[in-house]
Amino acid sequence: MRWSHLSARPGDPTLLDRAASAAPPLPLALPGATVRTFDTPGFAGMTFYEVRAKSLINRVPGQSRVPFEWTVNPYRGCSHACTYCLAGDTPILLADGSTRPLAQIRPGDAVMGTMGAGAHRRYVPTTVLDHWETSKRAFRVTLADGTRLVGSGEHRFLTDRGWRHVSPAEPHQPALAIGDLMFGVGRFADPPKESPDYQAGFVCGLVRGDAADGGTAVESDAWVRADGYLDDVSLTEAVRWPEAPTVDWFRGFLAGAFGAVGSTDRLAVTFACGDLPYLRRVAEALTCLGLVARGPGPVRHGTVGRVETERHLDAALRFRHLTGASMAPLDASGVGVRRERRLTVVDIEDLGLTLPLFDISTGTGDFIADGVVSHNCFARNTHTYLDLDAGTDFDTRVVVKVNAGELIRRELGDPRWSGAPIAMGTNVDVYQRAEGRYRLMPEILAALRDHANPFSILTKGTLILRDLDLLRQAAEVTRVALSFSVGFVDETVWRSAEPGTPSPRRRLEAVRRLTDAGFRVAVLMAPILPGLTDTEESIDETVAEIAAAGATGVTPLPLHLRPGAREWYASWIGREHPHLRPRYRELFGNGSYLPRAYQDEIGARVRMAARRHGLHDPSPAAARRMPPATPAPAGSDQLTLL
Repeated sequence: MRWSHLSARPGDPTLLDRAASAAPPLPLALPGATVRTFDTPGFAGMTFYEVRAKSLINRVPGQSRVPFEWTVNPYRGCSHACTYCLAGDTPILLADGSTRPLAQIRPGDAVMGTMGAGAHRRYVPTTVLDHWETSKRAFRVTLADGTRLVGSGEHRFLTDRGWRHVSPAEPHQPALAIGDLMFGVGRFADPPKESPDYQAGFVCGLVRGDAADGGTAVESDAWVRADGYLDDVSLTEAVRWPEAPTVDWFRGFLAGAFGAVGSTDRLAVTFACGDLPYLRRVAEALTCLGLVARGPGPVRHGTVGRVETERHLDAALRFRHLTGASMAPLDASGVGVRRERRLTVVDIEDLGLTLPLFDISTGTGDFIADGVVSHNCFARNTHTYLDLDAGTDFDTRVVVKVNAGELIRRELGDPRWSGAPIAMGTNVDVYQRAEGRYRLMPEILAALRDHANPFSILTKGTLILRDLDLLRQAAEVTRVALSFSVGFVDETVWRSAEPGTPSPRRRLEAVRRLTDAGFRVAVLMAPILPGLTDTEESIDETVAEIAAAGATGVTPLPLHLRPGAREWYASWIGREHPHLRPRYRELFGNGSYLPRAYQDEIGARVRMAARRHGLHDPSPAAARRMPPATPAPAGSDQLTLL
């Protein structure tokens, strides 16, 4: 979501087709926001940003693997869900091998990302999910090859020591340092300027190459370009070999030569013909531009000679970017990501300025910024979305959409609204502590009730009991699905890992009261923490308590740690349970997920415990399943359906 979707002028109508994407997280720099702090123990150290939003009903991106399409989140963001931003002129590698400034990237664009773990990563195409702008204090990172990257302190790059923040705001976050080696292909070359020398070189390379190839040229983009250049350069002059060719001439010559006798074989660029002097000019031009030329070697009469570039990604990209040749899209999928000495960090400078910066989110969670692997904003927010971030409920900065009640009533009443089910608690907990002060949910629930719109709520907050009457009223006219998150019942672990949430037994008491009121309540057993809450005893005790509370089912979700949450949790484990660090290194390695065998074992333990205690085994998505869109008849005895 972008701030432009979040803030609105008074009286600005809300349109459903402007509904913001449900992800990624928001920057906390909104002009016009009212900033508040409260002198009460429960809100010590917390800051609230009160905003008037443009929209409240948010569409979930199509790529998300969740069983619902629309969400409502009256609260957004936290200090840990940072934006990881770069300067707008930073060139971003597109999936076809071309580049575009970050400020001009748009959702839906195909860019290059990576997949894998640590040093064992490969390039893969990925899709841009969102793009936004904010203002941040700016830092400049300089690499040994001259690359200069301007970004915020929170921005992270992939190095030989893992993901590193440029200048982290918190001591537990890993910091980039001089001497770190970055991963990538190195600085992207500037595209050629179509100067007279470039145009003359292009025409020379194309025409002479066509002659060297036997004059078999067919109409192509290269010949169309040449026709345009001949308006400014003389054909007679262009086809002569210059005595002292310039860099621009060499760039144009290679682009024209590729149009005549060039081809690509995966990453290699090959020039093939029987004219040895011509091929030597090609090799000379490649060498002048810093590219290694293999060949041509001896060429006998009637045979074909070849000149070829090196077969690696940085050479393929450098040729494309330097020459501007018309080429088929680059296929770099599956190519290994390398670290280079020339990508050593040599300087990190605080510019002392607040600058407009940009960011994107992608399907892989990263992208290639001026030749280096750069992490985007998918971090802690993904864990709040999955309800797996133990620190979410006590984050220190909260955005509050103070006009949520009037917004949802307006949007539900819009003739274009279909009445589709709405999921709440999918990004941040709608019954977090801030709800006790701001009281946004009663208005939201009343609007959903009045429009008979089906909805679901996933929460850790016992504050939901305050709205029990409204939930009952809504369930009389539509379908209401309720789920609680209870990962364990151990009080010691809870006080250490989730101190800002209600205790597990208070949550289970809330499940019991909701069940007694006629609701079918599922429990998401999340997160299950390796070495802490994954023992037979812990699982059995937790499932027994869940069953005793009257829950309709339990779905286990072992801990997973995507970048951002990974650093936070590693710091917590190192501080609270240092003896577990070796086990976590073994289980997670450089990845985000636990081994499949471990996950299957945990699932089996929970299923056996559920059978012992009389709980049915729902599908993995049951605790977050949306109710059907068709409203239940008024007066139905069944209040909810999961």
